Amino acid sequence: MARARRAVRGGALDFLRFLASLLIVLYHYGAESPMRIERFHQVFSRGFLATDFFLILSGYVLGRAYGASTLSGKITPARFWLRRAARVWPGHLMVLAAMAVLVLVLNAIGTDAHKPSRFAWDQLPVQALLIHAWGVPSDGWNLPSWSLSALIVCYAIFPFMWRAADKVRHAAVLPLVGVAVIIAFELIARFGFDQALADLRFQFGVVRALPLFILGVCLARAVEMDWPSEKAARALLYGGVVVLVGWQTLDRYALPDVLWFDLPSLAAIACIILGAGRLPVQRPSAWIEEGAKLSFALFITHIFVGVIYWSAVHKLIDTVPIGIGWQWLMWLAGFPLAYGAAWLFHTYVDQPVQDRLAPWLRR
Repeated sequence: MARARRAVRGGALDFLRFLASLLIVLYHYGAESPMRIERFHQVFSRGFLATDFFLILSGYVLGRAYGASTLSGKITPARFWLRRAARVWPGHLMVLAAMAVLVLVLNAIGTDAHKPSRFAWDQLPVQALLIHAWGVPSDGWNLPSWSLSALIVCYAIFPFMWRAADKVRHAAVLPLVGVAVIIAFELIARFGFDQALADLRFQFGVVRALPLFILGVCLARAVEMDWPSEKAARALLYGGVVVLVGWQTLDRYALPDVLWFDLPSLAAIACIILGAGRLPVQRPSAWIEEGAKLSFALFITHIFVGVIYWSAVHKLIDTVPIGIGWQWLMWLAGFPLAYGAAWLFHTYVDQPVQDRLAPWLRR
């Protein structure tokens, strides 16, 4: 077995994690702009790429953090799943409860939340249980939580994935295994759901997330085996960035098939994660590390913040004549507001809860 290489925070991967979280917020808030921002460039309609990055990175990070412990038996599969559930569920439930209270308050004062059709009460229990990516339709409330629902399944089988990856003796084979799994699931999506994998409805989120998570696990195991070389990793990182950025100039739907766009984009993201993960962090940045830590809070709170902010903004625009320039400024103000709310939630709500749970989880 190859020696474990400790992952260091505050480097390129943390920066990319923070950047991807901002892109997801940009994608979700784009619909609230004075003019839909995808008119400026099609890249603004491709929030699925940032989600794909997160799903691959989730498999990679867990492999680096928990792989050795699961192999040694220090962490049993049940304890691993319990730790991950305790990390995800409390924050998710607190935000969901806050959204429910907000909708009740708005209804009580005789108004509706922005886009009220998204807040159907019969969908709330499904979202609270995080089963709405398991084939159960539920597209409202905290929309991004479908990926948490899908990751719960990925967490449950992670220890078995890592043991399977540990049996592969040639590190270069592992990324190929991950790509093969994605192609297999792409075929499942095409023939089983009549859609591309990236276009699957949220209720089938497990089908979309699982192959990406497996690819991340394969990349993590390859890095644990000191593959590729640092020179090759640097080429993968920079080459992946160039390909990913350059590929976004193409029209996804003008190609003969969306696969011609999706698979190269995924391959570029995998190269970026593999390259950045393999390279040592020379100068860790505390700011980048803190930004990455806030990415989970930003991910689960920005819809809640948006419901409050965009409800007020659109009410104001409907009531008072406001020029297009001021409308753009109000739209831009939503981003620092979302980030500030995420910092408050992380600092004063989520992290204290995790600190209280930690001793119990260790026992």
